[in-house]
Amino acid sequence: MIKPSFRDILTAQRNLGALIRRTPLEYSPLLSRKTGCQLYLKLENWQKTGSFKVRGATNKVASLSEVERAKGLVTASSGNHGLGVFYAARAFGGLKATVFVPTNAPRSKVEKLQGFEAQLFLEGKDYDETDLIAQEFARERGAAYIHAYEDSEAIAGQGTVGLEIMSDLPKAEALLVPVGGGGLISGVTIAAKTISPGVRVIGVQSEASPSGYLSLRDGRPYERYEAAPTIADGLAGGFGKLPFELIKGRVEEIVIVTEEEIRAAVLALLESDQLVVEGSGAVGVAALLFEKVDLKGKKVVALLSGGNIDAGLLFQIMEERYG
Repeated sequence: MIKPSFRDILTAQRNLGALIRRTPLEYSPLLSRKTGCQLYLKLENWQKTGSFKVRGATNKVASLSEVERAKGLVTASSGNHGLGVFYAARAFGGLKATVFVPTNAPRSKVEKLQGFEAQLFLEGKDYDETDLIAQEFARERGAAYIHAYEDSEAIAGQGTVGLEIMSDLPKAEALLVPVGGGGLISGVTIAAKTISPGVRVIGVQSEASPSGYLSLRDGRPYERYEAAPTIADGLAGGFGKLPFELIKGRVEEIVIVTEEEIRAAVLALLESDQLVVEGSGAVGVAALLFEKVDLKGKKVVALLSGGNIDAGLLFQIMEERYG
């Protein structure tokens, strides 16, 4: 198991170059007042494809040889990682790409994926099952499998988010990072703690799929996890073995938020900062609003990992509030 280093993240930053956006880090005065901390928002919901996942996918494809690229790319995704792979395939000269998506994936993400000229299959009841199907497909065809989080180059790509945060806010005291398979939090942890060893990295996960929380608690990775229905679909499923090895002893804690709390955070971001954020991206703000962490008076960054929320769901959340 090859573990990515800080140097690998710096290499990823060079590989990505102008292919991705250096997203803003914005201070939120209204949410700061509500939460009692100095809250900054890392706007990966403004990233190309609408999610941080494009960083890891693009860095992975950049690391492949021309021979490997020519054999095609295959991945499994609940939506955002697949968009990242399709984007990378186009960026590197129109490579052949195939994405497998679970049948429970949000319609908005499926429709966005269908906008690319690439193969798309809806198979598997959830991400974990779809991942197994996609890996078998890749093996049969000798194609490169682009894993969302169980991959050193993908994690290094995600780690570039941490480089940007610490460059923009060197005195950050705590980072709130959404947790799904663990690629984002492991990459951000390497980058942030290398630059500022005292910064706290706190993961946030949906109650519907607490695989990362359980992994940290029990000292072993829950690589497969059958998630309950959740609007944080990008965080559903198991927690990776490689991410577990990277965060062990380095991430302070992973906290859990409920579906109701995530919905409230999505609405709060829209009301306070006019930001459209998907459930997976809003969990850090949910943890602050509902006091799952005590960071009063601290300089805090909440990483908004994506903005690909279904319009119907967003309308539903607004209707619940305003009637």
